[in-house]
Amino acid sequence: MRISFIGGGKMGEAIARGILEAGVAARDDVRIAEPIEARRGYLTEKLGVEVQPSALDVLDDADLLILAIQPRDLAAAMRDIGPHLTDGHVVISIVAGAAMDTLLTGLKHSAVIRVMPNTPAQIGAGMTVWTASPDVPEAKIEAARRVLQTLGEEMYVGNEKLVDMATALSASGPAYVFLFIEALIDSGVYLGMPRDMARKLVLQTVAGSTRLVEESGLHPAQLKDMVTSPGGTTIEALRTLERGRFRATVIEAVRAAYEKSKALGASR
Repeated sequence: MRISFIGGGKMGEAIARGILEAGVAARDDVRIAEPIEARRGYLTEKLGVEVQPSALDVLDDADLLILAIQPRDLAAAMRDIGPHLTDGHVVISIVAGAAMDTLLTGLKHSAVIRVMPNTPAQIGAGMTVWTASPDVPEAKIEAARRVLQTLGEEMYVGNEKLVDMATALSASGPAYVFLFIEALIDSGVYLGMPRDMARKLVLQTVAGSTRLVEESGLHPAQLKDMVTSPGGTTIEALRTLERGRFRATVIEAVRAAYEKSKALGASR
């Protein structure tokens, strides 16, 4: 399977590395178009694949063409590559906020897959939600699935609205988690704990709590109740969080991200 990338940034690099390490494609079958010379040298050295300065240099014979570019570069990229796409090309877009209609119209091409990964995909621990246009052959759907599985967990959805929702929840979600982790660490420092100790305690607490939810199969509320003793320290902390509208603020934040995602898609 021949796979070409338009864009060799961190996410493009992560996908290419995952493909190679999992044996989804051989090095000779992976090509990357990257305009920045220093980045081209880096990718050639680290991945051992062909890296070219122009998108048009990597289009020929590509089974999957992955758009791994910034949203601001999408319109120009679609203008450049659209006229050169053939019936054999399937385009995979990981461009945040780029709606399927935008991609189909801009590329003037009917076989498109829209993908929303998140940053933990860079270490193979990502959560990717994706959908495809009706003209993508089943064989290419399965090929795309093999690619995305190298990034971590993947979920195919038939309704594109769910991709927009995933943009707000799982794609933006790491930032929310990082902010919470940072706040917890700072809380330990505020109490007088050394920062390196607070960091270790918080990271293991977050990782262990996530694993407990996964492996126990219990609702998070049940697990929360197991930690919360009557009249104890935990309920006092939870009361303070609820007084600050913690739960409502999180819901409102995700809703705001969802509305922004829709607005960005409509503006392109």
